Amino acid sequence: MERNYPNISVTDKAARSLRSGHPWVYADEVLRADAACTNGQIVDVTTRSGHWLGAGFYNSASKIRVRVLSRNANDRFDEAFWARRIQYAVDYRRTVMGADFDNCRLIFGEADGFPGLTVDRFGPILVAQVLSLGMELRKTQLFALLLQTLRACGEQIEAIYERNDVKLREKEGMQQGTGFVTLEDLKTDLDGHVTIRENGILYDVDYIHGQKTGFFLDQKYNRRAAAQLAPGKHVLDCFTHTGAFGLNCAAAGAASVVSVDVSEDALTTARHNAVLNGLDAHVEYLCADVFDLLTKLAEQKRGAYDYIILDPPAFTKSSATVSNAIRGYKEINLKAMRILPRGGYLATCSCSHFMTDDRFRAMLADAAKDAQVSLRQIEARQQGPDHPILWNMPETRISKACCVRSTSSTRSAPMRWPSCSSKAAAPTKPRPVPASNWPS
Repeated sequence: MERNYPNISVTDKAARSLRSGHPWVYADEVLRADAACTNGQIVDVTTRSGHWLGAGFYNSASKIRVRVLSRNANDRFDEAFWARRIQYAVDYRRTVMGADFDNCRLIFGEADGFPGLTVDRFGPILVAQVLSLGMELRKTQLFALLLQTLRACGEQIEAIYERNDVKLREKEGMQQGTGFVTLEDLKTDLDGHVTIRENGILYDVDYIHGQKTGFFLDQKYNRRAAAQLAPGKHVLDCFTHTGAFGLNCAAAGAASVVSVDVSEDALTTARHNAVLNGLDAHVEYLCADVFDLLTKLAEQKRGAYDYIILDPPAFTKSSATVSNAIRGYKEINLKAMRILPRGGYLATCSCSHFMTDDRFRAMLADAAKDAQVSLRQIEARQQGPDHPILWNMPETRISKACCVRSTSSTRSAPMRWPSCSSKAAAPTKPRPVPASNWPS
């Protein structure tokens, strides 16, 4: 097939990376670029000797100089090509998500062959984030094809909202912005709220003002797994954000749940979600800095909780700050292990791809050693299948979670409570004192 695209040649290092399956070419890996290379348009990528490696979006304004779209020399990047890619993505979610297809990530960037494009579905609302110029120039066509594909499956979509309020767009030479997509009969005058159901729990999703696209769908099944350990437990849910882990535990029959976040706005949303589910009497919300809270509880060894959940924000968004992030993760996990009684449970998470699986496990092992506890792994988990992981692209591995039990300790034995077989029979354990009333 005759190639009519401009060409760039790349270093041997880049060629090895592309042949291994990684889809990015960095700026310092480009040896030569044709004068005809245009930002946002498709170029061919070749070795220094001229062997073809693939085709992708070019952007001289970006550190990622080329985002490879295809390694098939017969691909024509026309509407039929994009329609096939969208159909593949939708069919995959219908298969792996089943009944949860109505609330899931429909397009996960490079993992689905749409570099820089994210689309989350919240029932009748699609929320998109466009982080590459190539996708930006084609987004209207892609949104129309996605809408057509979903409606052909019988799915009712009312609106598409863009959350392009991300600084990364500026590094790609694009402006930030948000707004409803004007397309066909889509609505553009909605209030930005939609109610979804996940694991049987209702949430009010604010897709205009909420973080990222409005709700973190990647933890869907991790929340369900954490809830399985909750019946009869006294739960401390840290970094609760919109309350998801705590609400799952409360609904599962936890004896008590205290959900903590430093943001009062987040807690307002969490309280509202508790009311939606009739769980407001079962969850206590505390506005506090989790690091400070865990420090005080570890010092006082109050022993009020036998199950702690840690779901912090990403402590690092670059490889340069990984060491600091590891210290932060270790600090909260170490303190949680010191607070838990022997036989207590810990569900701990990380949402940064820079915190690799190996680093995460090593951090937990280091924290357990310093806390003088022995851990029994219950389950190691990751993001849901609607966030597919490319094995040759570590950047797609964003979430990891681990559920463990503290099985032994060289410290003195903590207070023990009689076991209980149901929530109603749960013994009364010491309740946490509000931070403002704790001794300094």
